[in-house]
Amino acid sequence: MLLGAIMEEMQVGKVSHYFTKIGVAVIEVTDGSIKVGDELHIKGHTTDFRQKVSSMQIEQDKIQVAEPGQSIGMKVNEPVRQHDIVYKEV
Repeated sequence: MLLGAIMEEMQVGKVSHYFTKIGVAVIEVTDGSIKVGDELHIKGHTTDFRQKVSSMQIEQDKIQVAEPGQSIGMKVNEPVRQHDIVYKEV
């Protein structure tokens, strides 16, 4: 990839909850899918960072792919807030 190239992103979900003590975000998947290994961009009023998905869970069960309509738990590197938008490179 060229340096300075603009990466195209699509919205794949939004943060519905954040567990501060354990650093876990609950993400509602709204469009597309999220897979382990995807690079996500989480952006909001005070949030703006990128992170690779190393694992995600639904009700304590590890999953590899999350589809629209599912809510997943995912450990995040930085604090997030409710209503932050989750994007994925396309």
